[in-house]
Amino acid sequence: MDQLSSMDASFLHLETPETPMHVGSLMIFDLPEGYQGDYYEDVKEMLGKRLHLSALLNRKLAQMPFQLAEPVWIEDDDIELDYHVRTVTLRRPGTMAQLEQLVARLHASLLDRSRPLWEMYVIDGLENGQFAFYTKAHHSGVDGKAGVELAKVLYDVSPKMREVPPPRRKRATGQYQLGVTELLQAAANNAGQQYRKLAELLPTAAKALGTAATVMASQRSQKGERSLSLGLAPKTVFNDSITNQRSYSTMSLPLADIKVLGKRVGGTVNTIVMAMCSIALQRFLAERGLLPKEALIAMVPVSLRAEGDKAMNNQVSAVRVDLATDIDDLPTRFKAIHASSEAAKAVVRELKPVLGVDVPITGSPWLMTGLASLLGRSNLASRMPAAGNVLISNVPGPGQHLYMAGARMVHYFPVSIPYHGSALNITVHSYAGLLEFGLTACRRVLSQDESYEMIEHLRAALREIEALPSVEAEIVELQPAAQAKAPSATAASVTVIQTDEVPPAAANDKASRAS
Repeated sequence: MDQLSSMDASFLHLETPETPMHVGSLMIFDLPEGYQGDYYEDVKEMLGKRLHLSALLNRKLAQMPFQLAEPVWIEDDDIELDYHVRTVTLRRPGTMAQLEQLVARLHASLLDRSRPLWEMYVIDGLENGQFAFYTKAHHSGVDGKAGVELAKVLYDVSPKMREVPPPRRKRATGQYQLGVTELLQAAANNAGQQYRKLAELLPTAAKALGTAATVMASQRSQKGERSLSLGLAPKTVFNDSITNQRSYSTMSLPLADIKVLGKRVGGTVNTIVMAMCSIALQRFLAERGLLPKEALIAMVPVSLRAEGDKAMNNQVSAVRVDLATDIDDLPTRFKAIHASSEAAKAVVRELKPVLGVDVPITGSPWLMTGLASLLGRSNLASRMPAAGNVLISNVPGPGQHLYMAGARMVHYFPVSIPYHGSALNITVHSYAGLLEFGLTACRRVLSQDESYEMIEHLRAALREIEALPSVEAEIVELQPAAQAKAPSATAASVTVIQTDEVPPAAANDKASRAS
C-alpha cells in the first residue's frame, strides 16, 4: 500500500470528463524482415511476462472514506490483459493523418479507475506496412521522466528480447479493496510522515529561498532592457474552457541539426523549440487577427527529480517563459526567449528543495474536484486572468533505438494533456537522434486541420531561425588605403571584429546546452 503524494493525487482530483489527465505516446515500428507472426499476440505475450517489472502496470486505486485524504495505490492481482492491451486496424489507405486522428479519439476517453490506470493499443493497417503502438497512463502514476524509465522496462535495446525473471507467486488475500480501518490508519501515518519531513526540511528551505532571492535580484534588468519579471499573460483563444474532443499532430526533426543550430545562434535545444513555438503561435494568431499586443507566455514544466531517481511518481513544477511575440526583430526575440528561459531555470534550481515539498491538506480531494468542475461548467477559464497561454514541454528521452517484441521503434511521439485555460499542449521528446513533436489540443479550439497548419508554421519557423546570423566572431579583412598604395606591401592587414553583443546567457551555453 502506497499513498499518493498531494501532487500525484491532484491529477486525479482535477480530472473531469472534459479533461482526461493521462499522458501517452505514439510509437511507430518496423517489423523484422520476413516476419510472418501475429504482432499483437507477440506484444501481449511479452507484456504479460513483464508486468511485474513496473509498479505502474499492476497497481490500482483505493479511495479514502469521504475523500478526507489522498487515495492509496494497492496491488491488483487480477489483471485482465486482454482489456488493457487492445488491437485496432486502420481503414484503407492507412495514412499518418488517419493514425493521428485515431490517437486523438483514443486519447479523449477516461481510464477506468477500478482497474490499473493504463491502456495500450497495437495498430495495424498503415499503408507502409509499419505498426503503431499507442499507450496511455494516468498522470497520477507517472510523469514524463518516469515514463521514459517505464519505457526502459518494457522495451529492449536489440531485436532479441531479453529474458526476465518470472514474478514470485503471491498469496491470495481474498480482498478486492482494503477495509476502512486500514485506509484511515494509512492516511494518518502518511500525514504524520509528511509533516515530519516538512519540519526537517525547514532549515534547507530557508537557505534555498534566500539563495533564490539572491538569484532573482541578480537578474534585474538594466534601464531600457527587457524585464525578466513577467506579469499576467494576455488572453488568447487558447485560454478557454475545453471539451473532451481532441486534435493531434506530429513532427520529427534531426536532433543533431538542432543542437548545432542552437550553438551557432547562441541558444540551446530548448531555446530553439521555444523560438519555433513563438514564431508559429504568433503567425497562427496574426493570420486570424487574434494576436494580442502583449507578449505570449509559455507554461513550461520542469523536472524536480534528483539524479538517479527512478520512482514512478510526479516530481515536477512549472516555470513561465517569455515568448516575446511583441518583438518583430527575430534575433532580438531569440535573445529575449533564451534569457527568460535561462533565468527561470536558474531560480528553479535553487528552489528545488522547496518546490518538491509535499504538504497534506485535509479534504483536498473534494475541494479540488469541485474547482475542476466549476472551471469546466462555468466558462470561468476564459474570464480569469491567465498565467500562461500555452503549455510547452521538452522531455529528454532514450538516445538509442528501442525494440518491442523484435520490432524496431523508428518514432516515439508524445501525446499530452490540454486543460481549461491551456487548450494547446506542445510536447517535445528526444529519441534516437530525433526530436519528436506532439501537438495535443482541444478540437473545438484547435481543429485537426488547424493542428496541421500549426505544424507547417513550426517548420517555417525553423527555417527562419536557421537564417539567423551566427554569434561567433567574424573575421573581416581590411586593407588601409595607405598600405594599398605601398608597392612593398606583401599582405593586407587583418583585424578581428566582434559581431553584435553576445547575450549573457550565451557565455553559459556549455553548462546549459544539455537542457
